[in-house]
Order: sequence, then structure tokens, then C-alpha cells
Amino acid sequence: MKFGIFYELQIPRPWEKHSEHRLHHNALDQVELADKLGYDYAWEVEHHFLEEYSHSPAPEVFLGAASQRTKNIRLGHGIIQLTTNHPARVVERVSTLDLLSNGRVEFGMGESASKTELDPFGVAFEDKREIWEEMVQAIIPMFGDEPVSFDGKHFSMPSRLVVPKALQTPHPPLWVACSQLDTIEMAGRRGMGALGFQFVSSDAAHAWVAAYYNSITKRLDKLADYQINPNMALVSYFMCAKTDELARERAEGLTFFQFALQFYGQSKTRERPPAGSVNLWDEFVKWKDANPDVVERALRGGLVGSPETIRNKLRKYQTSHIDQVILLNQAGKNSHEHICESLELFAREVMPEFHAAEGEHQDWKRRVMSGEIQLEDRDTSAHKDRFGHLAKVAPSNVAAE
Repeated sequence: MKFGIFYELQIPRPWEKHSEHRLHHNALDQVELADKLGYDYAWEVEHHFLEEYSHSPAPEVFLGAASQRTKNIRLGHGIIQLTTNHPARVVERVSTLDLLSNGRVEFGMGESASKTELDPFGVAFEDKREIWEEMVQAIIPMFGDEPVSFDGKHFSMPSRLVVPKALQTPHPPLWVACSQLDTIEMAGRRGMGALGFQFVSSDAAHAWVAAYYNSITKRLDKLADYQINPNMALVSYFMCAKTDELARERAEGLTFFQFALQFYGQSKTRERPPAGSVNLWDEFVKWKDANPDVVERALRGGLVGSPETIRNKLRKYQTSHIDQVILLNQAGKNSHEHICESLELFAREVMPEFHAAEGEHQDWKRRVMSGEIQLEDRDTSAHKDRFGHLAKVAPSNVAAE
């Protein structure tokens, strides 16, 4: 099992003059530390206009800075929004980052989260999947050595040679965002790594791993001529401390992350409230104070606790054959000091056991991909709640309809 860290660059109100400056530099310090400690991946999201929840509209800039402060950690776009970017510009930025990082880029692609993000770019919410698929078909040939033209429904470009060229050939590993659990199976069918941005139990992980690998081995249907990337990653709450009690005390921001995700995701098109109209941290505090039992259950459900507690939870995930667990602890108002201490303690006392078993996992994967191991088709219908323990947290009179 491999381990990643994940950044939305959250910054709840109230905002001070230098809040964003401090946030970005703290995050870079954390990525540099993670690289030294032996973590495998650092993932950075792209979002636009999502106040408090994500202040990360330019992941290529952040990851470019990280590339100069790290040596080994893989630098993941988790994800680039293909719906709000020009495909040639996507390839140019990914390839440049791959050169600067000496070939450490992971290329995650997504559609965008909501009308709040899509409308300013003139993109209709109902068209986003169709646009994403067309953009993949346009982008992949641009990594090659020949000029490319494209004439599609949503995008056209005359013949041009897109430069520079990525160091990794034929292209950096491809991933797709799976913000809805059903899209994990779609990721397998498309032959891309699945970035599961939701919080699931170890039982659910077993079901979705089987669905993903059965999809990629039995129902492969690629959108273009690219190299497949059989990998499945899931995000988990994360805070490691000497005791379970101390870890939970330090992990308040994790429930803010999930509260904000659902608060902004209740409407069909996930349209956010009007700009500047809601203090999301205040809404979270009111909800948290009124629902301490729900908060407690949520923290117990993630990788929050002492090294021994987290180790035991990961052993259950390990039996599901998850390829990567992405650890989320830059969230809400979690402190920089506690995040760094958590990364250090986990790397010292937990991570080595699971890194040591990576060879066995890769052998399992090889046998699955070759057909030597046949996975049972498991029922995933009981495992489709993307909000985990925080169901129905957002007040219906505040979230946009």
C-alpha cells in the first residue's frame, strides 16, 4: 500500500491579511517534509470560487513550486478541470511540470464540481461529462511527437505541435476524479486510475476494489489511445497523535471538510450560495455544537488516532487491495504544527509496515490484470454514501437548491 497527502487549500473565515500567504507556504513546507519522510504522492486539486472550502485555482503553480523543494514524491494533479481549461494548455502545463520535476507528475482529470465553477466559464452543467470525454480525446494525441488538429462538438483546433514534451512517455499516468462512487467503476472501464474523493469503510473498499478491477479487466473501453493506469486510491480523514484522544482533539478541521462538501452539494447541480453570502465556518460550528455524537462517529471512522489504532484500521483496508490511501489532514483550522507532527509520527511508526508489503500487493495486481486471479463481482449498492457519517448535515434553508 502506498500513501499520498491531499490539498484543497482550505481556509475558513475569518480571513486575515496574510491568511492565504501563510496557508500556501505552510502547505509547501508540509509537502517538503512528506517527501523527506518517504510519502509516495502529493495531490493538489483545482477548484474555482469555492470560498473557505478550496482556495486552489492554480495547482500547476503550487506543484511547480513543490517540484523544486522535493526529490522523490510523486506530484499529482488531483485533478485538472478539463471543462474549464483549453486542452492544449493542459498538455503544455502538465508537460512543463513533468520536466521540472524530473518525471514525477501524475495527471488526474475531472469535470468540475458545480454550476458555481462552470457558469463563469460558459460551460453548461449538463454537458460536463460529454465535454470531459471529448477533451480526453483531444489531449492524448498532443503528448505525441506529431502536430495535432481536432474538430469536435465542444472544441476545435488547427494543426499544431504542442510543446514542450513530457519526460514520461507516452504521457504521465492518467487518473480520473471519482467524486461519486459509481464513477469508480467508470474509471476502470476507461482504463484510468480512480481517485476516490469520498470516505468509505473497509467493507466498502473491498466492494469497490472488486468493481474497479473487474471493470478494467473485463469491460475496458478506452476513450483514446493511451496507456492504462490500473490504480485505485481512496481519501481518508487523517490525524495521528500519541493517543486517540489527542488525535481527535486535533482533528476538528476534518469534519469541517466533510461538512462543507455536503453543505455545498445538496442541490442537483451542486450550485453554491451567492458569492460572499455565507460564513461557512460559523455554520459548521453551529452544526458541530448541536451534533457532537455525529462528529465523534465521523472521527472514529477515519484514520484518526494513535499509531496502533491507525495501524489496525489500515490492516483492514490492506486486505481489500487498495493501491493507495490518500491522507487528508490539511482541513478546516487544523494547525500546521499538528499536521507536521502527524506526518512524522505516522511515517515513523506506521508506514514502514505497509510499504514493506508493497511487493506482495504488486504481485496480486499482476495476477489480477493477467486473469490468473478472478475477482468476485460484489454488490456495491450498500456502499454509495459519499458523505460517510455526516449525512444530512447542512441546513436546507441555507444550501442552494
